[in-house]
Amino acid sequence: MNSGTFKSFILITIIFFMVGCRKDKALNQINTVQGSIKPEALGMSLSHEHIMSNFGKDISETSVYDSIKLFNQVVPYLKKMKSLGVNSIFDCTAEYFGRRVDLLKMISDSTDVQIITNTGIYGAANDRYIPEFAYQASVESISEVWINEFENGIRDTGIKPGFIKLAFDDTKAPSDIDRKLFEAGLLTHLNTGLTLAVHTGKNIEAVKLQETLLNKYNVDLSAWVWTHANKVDDDQILIDYANKGAWISLDGVRESNTTKYIERIKLFKQKNLLHKILLSHDGNGFPKGGKIRKFEAIFQNLIPDMLKNGFSEKEINQILISNPKEALKIRVRKA
Repeated sequence: MNSGTFKSFILITIIFFMVGCRKDKALNQINTVQGSIKPEALGMSLSHEHIMSNFGKDISETSVYDSIKLFNQVVPYLKKMKSLGVNSIFDCTAEYFGRRVDLLKMISDSTDVQIITNTGIYGAANDRYIPEFAYQASVESISEVWINEFENGIRDTGIKPGFIKLAFDDTKAPSDIDRKLFEAGLLTHLNTGLTLAVHTGKNIEAVKLQETLLNKYNVDLSAWVWTHANKVDDDQILIDYANKGAWISLDGVRESNTTKYIERIKLFKQKNLLHKILLSHDGNGFPKGGKIRKFEAIFQNLIPDMLKNGFSEKEINQILISNPKEALKIRVRKA
């Protein structure tokens, strides 16, 4: 056995030891900021939005919000979204660029919209939101931080994450830290059952690395959401990965691009893959304290156009109710 093979053997042994030492996490539930719910209670869901975010600010400033201005802007908007039929929102604002679960809970309490927060580290944006400790820590040590948030809550709030948020740059080759964070995410999945929602965009090299690592850790592709897959021009690669079991997240819906989205959704329908796509806007209710980047076009524009183009209400509900529930309910998914 050469040294590389031996190291791989030791790593896999550690993984199965860690998993074996923890109780079964195949819970089939959803963690919201208000507590855990049955997947059936999720309802109409947006799988990739930002209730608020300080993305773009320095990492030292991202956790600070003007809470009064925030509530005055976001609470009425989420009440509007509730009136449009939205029951749940998966908030993709990660730690270190604006996650504040205490504020999310107050907003959820005020709007009756279920909000699901995340654990993980965002590795895109030229690594500006990766904390220093992550470079020195081991894969196992990083994953233990995220597992602890799942088991004991985020800081002292008692609020538990409902998925893992990670990210690769859209064009750069994956780096050592990108690989480390994704491997930590895989260990976290194996110990919690949380789904990995990974900002990947059109970076096919990053897609292939993630697939390789999913296979290495014996994690099924159904535990992985290809976030911002809408940026990929080649529909065939999206179809191929959906056929393998991956979730294809088309999360850039705007009033101006509904025709393009309908054509792409039609293709998934033709391939009998409507059950593998997620739709969202990547909107933001409070971007660095600025005006709302709206997340209502699916309901005001896309759905009416889908109905005009032969989609049934059952098919729309498949995409916006059944798929988020299936993609993000908590359970370990081994290959």
